[in-house]
Amino acid sequence: MSPSNETPEVVLEQYREYLRLLARVQIDVRLQGKLDPSDIVQETLLKAHQARERFHGRNGAEMAAWLREILANTLIDAVRRFTTAARDVAMERSLEQSLHESAQRLEGWLAGEQASPSEQAERHEQTVQVALALAQLPDEQRQVLELKHLEGWSVEAIGRHLGRTEAAVAGLLRRGLKRLRQLLVSETP
Repeated sequence: MSPSNETPEVVLEQYREYLRLLARVQIDVRLQGKLDPSDIVQETLLKAHQARERFHGRNGAEMAAWLREILANTLIDAVRRFTTAARDVAMERSLEQSLHESAQRLEGWLAGEQASPSEQAERHEQTVQVALALAQLPDEQRQVLELKHLEGWSVEAIGRHLGRTEAAVAGLLRRGLKRLRQLLVSETP
């Protein structure tokens, strides 16, 4: 997924589900009825396309980092539209840090101990594939996997949040992981 050997539109489109995953995780519960992750991502990709000449990265990981920065700014702008926080620097830093941490947890979910540059590039490719596969899961399975592996929530906390028993959450996690593995195997050439 090298940014240099495909058109900018194709390269950006490859990150849509990755960005949507991060946006879903970051949108505050109080704003979920007002902000649609797909709209936020569409706006992010439009801004990226308009600013593509400013991207000077050499690989997919650098492209992902650049897009996360644009996503963070887009989310901040959207939150400002629905709150009284016209310019809250602490909120901006918190959101940027939270996006970075979510991306790291996603990559960490796939990572080994130490990785060479080629292994890091491969892991980045896998991260984008996981985001695509997660988008294909039933909503409840996707949501529990995101809360557990990207937000770091406990099974107990997920159960309280969703109004389900820990056993029900564990079943959703198990079925979600099984289906995710199947999707990832079927996408492997």
